Amino acid sequence: MQEKQIGLELSCPVPSPPDMSDIHVIEFIAEKPVKDYLEAMKMADKLAGKRFSDYMLISWYDRDRDFESPQHSSECHQDSAVPGYVDYGIHHGAKLKVDFEQGRFVFFYMPVDL
Repeated sequence: MQEKQIGLELSCPVPSPPDMSDIHVIEFIAEKPVKDYLEAMKMADKLAGKRFSDYMLISWYDRDRDFESPQHSSECHQDSAVPGYVDYGIHHGAKLKVDFEQGRFVFFYMPVDL
């Protein structure tokens, strides 16, 4: 059975940026670039520690090594405008995003209330 669409044009929806309205974003652009992922993570942890009394790093991305956590989270997002580590952070309670050098290193944190 074949369906006809009369007078309607089918089109793909335009990808929209993720909704991060509940997430505080810190974009960190240093005069001197951070050395590596570990240096960026230590700096991001300090920023998270200033914002939350206790926190958990829930997702991150290292563009230098093209590595993310949770590992392989972008595999199901190959045709998506939103990388898997971003989607994971948004939908698992992130309240802070720390972005170094326009996506070189990105960290998503959530507060931990015990």
